[in-house]
Order: sequence, then structure tokens, then C-alpha cells
Amino acid sequence: MPFDTKVAGVTILAKVTPEQATEVLTPEALQFVATLHRTYEATRQQLLQRRVARQIELDQGRLPDFLPETRHIREDATWRAAKPAPGLADRRVEITGPVDRKMVINALNSGAATFMADFEDSTAPTFSNVVDGQRNLKDAIHQRISFTAPNGKQYNIRKDGKVATLLVRPRGWHLDEKHVLVDGQIVSGSIFDFALYFFHNARKSIEIGIGPYFYVPKMESHLEARLWNDVFNTAQDYVGLPRGTIRATALIETILGAFEMDEIIYELRDHSSGLNCGRWDYIFSFIKKLRQRPEYVLPDRSDISMTTPFMDAYVRLLIKTCHKRGVHAMGGMAAQIPIKNNEAANKAAMDKVRTDKLREVKAGHDGTWVAHPDLVKLALVVFNEHMPQPNQLHIRRDDVHVEAADLLNTNVKGAITETGIRANVSVSLIYMEAWLRGLGCVPIHNLMEDAATAEISRSQLWQWAKHQARTNEGVPVTAKYLLKVLDEEIEKLAQSMGEQRFKASKMIEAKKHLATQITGEAYSDFLTSLLYNDIVELEQIKARI
Repeated sequence: MPFDTKVAGVTILAKVTPEQATEVLTPEALQFVATLHRTYEATRQQLLQRRVARQIELDQGRLPDFLPETRHIREDATWRAAKPAPGLADRRVEITGPVDRKMVINALNSGAATFMADFEDSTAPTFSNVVDGQRNLKDAIHQRISFTAPNGKQYNIRKDGKVATLLVRPRGWHLDEKHVLVDGQIVSGSIFDFALYFFHNARKSIEIGIGPYFYVPKMESHLEARLWNDVFNTAQDYVGLPRGTIRATALIETILGAFEMDEIIYELRDHSSGLNCGRWDYIFSFIKKLRQRPEYVLPDRSDISMTTPFMDAYVRLLIKTCHKRGVHAMGGMAAQIPIKNNEAANKAAMDKVRTDKLREVKAGHDGTWVAHPDLVKLALVVFNEHMPQPNQLHIRRDDVHVEAADLLNTNVKGAITETGIRANVSVSLIYMEAWLRGLGCVPIHNLMEDAATAEISRSQLWQWAKHQARTNEGVPVTAKYLLKVLDEEIEKLAQSMGEQRFKASKMIEAKKHLATQITGEAYSDFLTSLLYNDIVELEQIKARI
């Protein structure tokens, strides 16, 4: 039987624990979810259809460009976004990660300025992951969170008050929450995540002086930012908070979003806390949106760096745009994690992080991301040395002039190699298998990976097969070749895992899904959408989707 929500028109099709029901899925909170859904679902669907239409235009040859109809916004030098909110003036190091209880405590205690709790790319959205994550964040904001590990180790929030400011990233507009229906319609994952967190925590956040603050992901146009702004205004009106209380940092992680940075800040301006270089998803978006065009075929993933022309232009434009409007320009993720028992390898990894963060702070970024608590101190040392003040909003970067051609410049040094192909196949398999088991953030080859790496990997394989690329060894990259590599890589994983562990894993399911994505034919917009039906938690749900 579905859970009795006691709210007209709201149905939850998953199992709900007593704790989830009394602390998160309360009638009042679900009524708020329903109100936002009924108000904005039609607009969300229109914007998703707009994405489909825009992709058709790209496939037909119309390249991205700055919008002529919003030129007046870009060229008006007088407008500014909101001033930094309490707890967000200094964001020199942000740690990010999933919303499981231990991670939340460790991140808040890490010494980072802020913690982005992620319901999106680093959380596999099983219903229990999502709702328990909301419980964890509510306990954190209400300063009562603790955790006892299976080995008896206790985790508690530090008592000196030096905890990171909490920001929350809901899922993107394209993702559904299929366990929840309003008037028979599936609810947006974005609305569900935002609504529950805001409803339960907005007033307490203000009381403790840090929020409510958000990251908003995967936007492809300023109209999608406008939708978020409308949601924010309705939410604040609903609970009786002044408009402008919310702050949101927009991730620029799509190639189309990069052409509308000014406009995105403008739409969010009373709620804006800047933009972030979501660089791995940005590479994914670059490949995905231009995948039908042979002139945009890229080399191995390892050859695409932040100094690659189209990436460098995107970073410079982001910093200039943010500082022109008085908001933070946040740098990208350092995915490295400490390597134990190999001092030389660990030193090399940490040197890469140091170089990356030095480049960011010197470019004018106001802060950066790390994925592991042990990297917080390293990043802090770099930013403290070169940015003694809370931010660099005074660095205007008037020297920067970025044209559309710069954002599309694929003059990338590198090659397609068998090593790169096998790495893409292996990483995709390992990540997808973990995601199917409910893990959205996974250590792979000494990097903490989320969905973005798997997205780049499978998109490159598709691109290479579609355009009959050749490796630098002269081998044609065909669908047949890639499926053979897939078989070989799955066999390697089977041998390394051992028979019992392999059989208990989701590797075969991961292989089945990946095989549909690497032939240059079928292509899913997002792996998370492709795999989602496999992790819905009741058979009766699967019959409805």
C-alpha cells in the first residue's frame, strides 16, 4: 500500500519509515511540495521541451552564440546582484559530497569555509538516500547530528562553532522524483529536494546566521534560472520570509549556459551568490551538445585540461562576469584523494592539486572546491597566501574579451589512444555499477568520482564511434571495436573482483546499459536518467514509468 500522506493529491509509492514520516515527509512539508509542483511543473516541462528543440538546432548546424535579445543586459554596466550574505563572504575553500550522515559531519568539521551537500551528481537518488539525506541535513542545521559507525567510532559536530556554512544542491530540472506523485503527476526532483530542505530548515538557518543557501545545477538558459528565481520567491512568500533571503550559486556546467552567464546572474540577482565552474560536467556538455559535428571530436579525456582553449576562455569569462556583477566566481573540483602507502604517488597527486589551486587563485577565483577533507588544508594554504582578504571581487578582469569562437575553440593538443578508450570504458563501468547499488560518489584510481566523469567517458566513446575516429595507433574506433573492449574490460574487472564479489555486484547491469551508449547510435541525455528506473524502490512504481 502507498504511504498515507494525509495530503490531498499527494501519493508516495515507496516504503516510508516512521522517522522519515515524522521528521521529513510531514503533511505540512508535502503540502508545500505540492504547491510548488502545481505552480511550476508546466513551466518546467516547457523548458525541457525547449532543450530538445535547441538540440535539434545544434544538430542541424546552428552553433551556440550570445543572445541578441539580451544584449542590453550584458552591456548594461550599472546593475549588480545581491551583496554576499552572512557566511558567504569568504568561500575560499568549499568541500562537496553526498548527503550521507558520516559525510555531512566530516564535511562540516573539515575546516572548509562551506560545504555543498549534494543531492545531484554525488548521490544516487534511491528514495531512502534522498529522504534520509534530508533528515541528516535537518539534524545538522538544528545542531543535533551525530553518527556511530559499525566499529563503534563516534562522529559529532565540533563544539567550537567552527563548522562550514551549509549549501544544498538539489537535483537538476531534468530529473524526476518518481516515488512521489502530485495529482497523478511525477514530481520534479529539483522541487522535491529544494522544497523539503527549505521548508524544514529555512527559519533555523536564519536563526543560526547561515542561510538558506543553495547551488543550482545543469541550467542551459537564463529562463531556467528565472524558474528557480520564481520558485525562490514563492517559497519565501509561502513561509513568510523576505524575498532575497535565499542565496543560490549557479553552476555553469553546460556549454549553452556559458553563453548566458550575465543573464543567469541577472535572473537570480536578488538571490544570486555567484557562479561556479562545474568543469567536468562542462566538458561533458560540450561533447554532448556538439556530438553530431565531426569538427568537435576531442582527444583522450586526460588531454583536456583547464588550459585547453575552450576551457580557459570559459573560466576567464566567468570570473570577469561575476566580478562585474559583484558576486563570487568559484573555481572547480579537485577530485584527488590521499594515496596511502605510496608516498611518491601521493606527493604527485597533491602537487597537481596545489598547481590547480594556484592557477585558480591567480586567475581571480574567490574560492575553490575539494572532494576530500584532507585536501582542505592544502587548498587553504594556497588561497591564504595569494588571497589574504575574504574574496577577490575587486579584480575586474577588464582585460578579458571572450568571443563565441573562443568558447568553441577545440584546438586541443592530444590524441585518441587505446589507453584512453579503455580508461573511459573501465571508469564508466565502475561508476555505473556503484550508482546502481545506491552510491553516487566513488573512489576510482585515486580520484573521488561522481557522475560527471562517467558522463564524459561514455560521451567520448559515443563521439569517437559516431565519427569513425582513429587512435594514434591507427585503429578505427568502431562500435564493434568498442563492444569488444567492453567485453575485455568487464572480464578484467571480473578477475580482479573475484567470482563471488562479481556475481554479487551490478557489473552485468552496468555493462548492459553502457553497451547501448557507445555505438554512435542511441544516446541518452544523462546516465542518471538512463539508470534511474533500475533504482526505484517498488515494483509497482516500475509499472507506472
